[in-house]
Amino acid sequence: MPQRKKILPLKQVYQIKVSLKNIRPPIWRRLLVTSDTTLPRFHMIIQNAMGWQNGHEHVFEIEKMEFGVNDPYDPTSPKDETKIRLSKIVNREGQRFKYIYDYGDYWEHEVLVEKILPLEKGESYPQCIKGKRACPPEDVGGPPGYQDLLEALESPEEADNVELLDIVEDDWDPDHFDLSEANEMLTAV
Repeated sequence: MPQRKKILPLKQVYQIKVSLKNIRPPIWRRLLVTSDTTLPRFHMIIQNAMGWQNGHEHVFEIEKMEFGVNDPYDPTSPKDETKIRLSKIVNREGQRFKYIYDYGDYWEHEVLVEKILPLEKGESYPQCIKGKRACPPEDVGGPPGYQDLLEALESPEEADNVELLDIVEDDWDPDHFDLSEANEMLTAV
């Protein structure tokens, strides 16, 4: 008996907004990614679009399940994300899930599926189509440390602020987001 061909669903494009939680004013990116994107690749898309350096562990929390780098010897480790595609977990517009980066600083991102679109021929994906504000520096101490950094930027001459300001370059601007730079970083994914 001949083997039946597996029918694959048509590739779609997800318009996704990734927002850093517990931060004011908001920091976010709006992305276009294909439905066949694996979770490890989506992790790198978020890393590059946001401006993170990929120096820490991460986990996706989706419908009460955790996906990440699995340790088969640790029963508490997340499920293996390697073969999971977005099409397996995204089933509707308006769906939300979490992406957590750096368990120490605990950067929690809300991932919102804004739209499910048809694939446009001739377009390359992933794309960042909009965003607001610069990504916090790595190892700044999570949202509380980032808030301290923003306050230190307001009065850099104070002695207590000098060490905290060493984390960032002199020209770092928390309000700046460069869309073309984000897309350039996405070409490496």
